[in-house]
Amino acid sequence: MKLRCVLTENGPQVEALKSETTNIWVRLSAVEKLDDISRKFNVKNSLATSVLSTLELGQDGWQMLSEQVDACSIENIESEPVVTLPFQPLSFRDFLLFEQHFIDASRGFVKRFLPKKYRITVLYETITGKTFPKFKPSSLWYEQPLYYFGNHLNFVTSGNDIHTPAYTQALDYELELGAILAKPLLNATPEEANKAIGGYVVLNDLSARDVQMAEMRSGFGPQKAKHFLNAMSQIVVTADEVNDRIDRLQASVTIDGINRANCTTSNMQYSLGEAIAYASKNEQLHPGELFGSGTLPGGSGMENGHWLRSGDILTLRIDGVGELTNRIV
Repeated sequence: MKLRCVLTENGPQVEALKSETTNIWVRLSAVEKLDDISRKFNVKNSLATSVLSTLELGQDGWQMLSEQVDACSIENIESEPVVTLPFQPLSFRDFLLFEQHFIDASRGFVKRFLPKKYRITVLYETITGKTFPKFKPSSLWYEQPLYYFGNHLNFVTSGNDIHTPAYTQALDYELELGAILAKPLLNATPEEANKAIGGYVVLNDLSARDVQMAEMRSGFGPQKAKHFLNAMSQIVVTADEVNDRIDRLQASVTIDGINRANCTTSNMQYSLGEAIAYASKNEQLHPGELFGSGTLPGGSGMENGHWLRSGDILTLRIDGVGELTNRIV
């Protein structure tokens, strides 16, 4: 199922996509047997007003709800609502799951900010045919999933402007897949963690690149380089529509209508199930927490060379998940 949240005079309301062909959305408050579905799957909060509650249903519940949405009459369908952030994350952990992204981003960083050293790395890679050693992740990354905590309160969605911080001259985007936890976890196995994922969104982990390196070298991780803003798609796709092909999703970056990069979710070092299971090690995880995959290889300006400028219209897209479009100001 594809879900979104709309603003009404009665507060937020959840809608489900009935027809992709005609882009018809059904408000869940108009769906028959909604309360029966909630009781059957022991969901305490209202399905009609909370995307997170709808994600708690699980695959059997989504199937039952989808049948009710399909049966909903046209009179219960409203057009052109105000679509808002689908949910407010309880926390935001961002993993680094793609080795190739780290290598290419490191190479791109040196090329832009350390051009003299970049010439040395080019010479090394040309002569040896090998990746410059410092472009690779640390040895710890090959032993366990690594992540940082982002600012879960500063999320916007499609249609919102992205304001460039005054302190950066190198604003960058990062195309990522976001996984939404729908069940509590503690010391989970990868299989249990994967089953606890309720849905997926497209993420943009925005970065101030000229600030980032100094902060990383401080030993405390990214701060102002990352925490000013993030973005997620308006639509949440339930996990059952994605899980069986999560390692082969195709994605793209478009700026002002021009395709700038094609990406894929293949070649993760760790699956999202493995990564989330690691995060649950002796730590209680809660429904509503958001987990980023890390940047898909090629999905940042630092890798593909197409940096953001004021006035750009940026669209990040993952096939089968959705798209995220914002204007840079």
